[in-house]
Amino acid sequence: MSQQPSVETFFHEPTNTFSYVVWDPQTQQAAVIDSVLDYDAAAGRTAHESADQIIDFVRKSGLAVSWVIDTHVHADHLSAAPYIRDTLGGLLAIGEHIRTVQDTFGTLFHAEPEFAHDGSQFDHLFTDGEHYRLGNIEAVALHTPGHTPACMTHVIGDAAFVGDTLFMPDYGTARCDFPGGDARTLYRSIQKIYGLPEATRIFLCHDYKAPGRDAFAHETTVGDEKAHNIHVRDGVDEESFVRMRTERDATLSMPRLILPSVQVNMRAGELPPAESNGTHYLKIPLNVL
Repeated sequence: MSQQPSVETFFHEPTNTFSYVVWDPQTQQAAVIDSVLDYDAAAGRTAHESADQIIDFVRKSGLAVSWVIDTHVHADHLSAAPYIRDTLGGLLAIGEHIRTVQDTFGTLFHAEPEFAHDGSQFDHLFTDGEHYRLGNIEAVALHTPGHTPACMTHVIGDAAFVGDTLFMPDYGTARCDFPGGDARTLYRSIQKIYGLPEATRIFLCHDYKAPGRDAFAHETTVGDEKAHNIHVRDGVDEESFVRMRTERDATLSMPRLILPSVQVNMRAGELPPAESNGTHYLKIPLNVL
C-alpha cells in the first residue's frame, strides 16, 4: 500500500504563504493545511478569493476533506480554516498547546470575558505523537515548538508539513522572539524533524527567496535540510544556533499582520464577536510588542 500522498500547492504572494491540499490518491480523502483568508489591512476588509481557489480544486478533483489543519497560530496571515471547513467539511484542528497561546494573547488583546482559553473553538486538538489516518495513509502529529508554543509538524506518509519551523536550506529557520517562542526549544524541535527518514519530503509554509535565488520554493527534504540549512545543518551545535538565532531575531521587525492575524487565529480563524452595532472590530494594543 502506497504511503505517498498527493500534494497540491497554493501560494499567497501577499503574505508569502504556501497552503496545501494533501490526499490519499486511493481513497480521495484529503486534508487542507494552512489556508489563507485574504485581508486588506488598509481597508479592514476580508475576502475569500484564495480560499475559493482551494475549494474549487477540491471539488473539481473529487476529494473529500477529512481535516482542515493549521500547523500553528500564524502571525503573518489570517486563517481561512473555518470557511474551508464550513464549505467542504472536515474537522478543524490545531495542536493542543493552542491553550498556551490563547492565555498569552487573550491577555495581550484583553479579550472579551467569554473568550475561551481551552481550545474549544477548534474541533480537534492534536497531541504530540498522535497517530491518525488520511484515507489509507498513516499520519502522525509531532509537537515542534520554538517558533510558537503550539507549532506542530504533520507527517502524512512520506510528506512532512512543518509550518514555520524550517525554511528552504538557503534561507534557514523561523524566528523565536514572539511571546512564548524560544530558540533552544526550536533547535530541539528541528532535531526531532531531522530524525525522520532523509527522503521525507518537507513542505514549507513560507518562502522569501534567499539572496541569489530568483524563484519561490516550497519543497525540500530532510536530507537536504540536514546537509545544507544555513542555520542548523549537521555540525551546528545547540549553543551556536541559539546565539545566532537570538542575535538575528533582535534585528527583525514584527510581521506586518501580526496584530490582526493572532487576534483572529487564536479564535480558530473566526473574527472577534460583533459589537452592539453589528460590526466586528480588531484591537491594536499600543507599546506592547
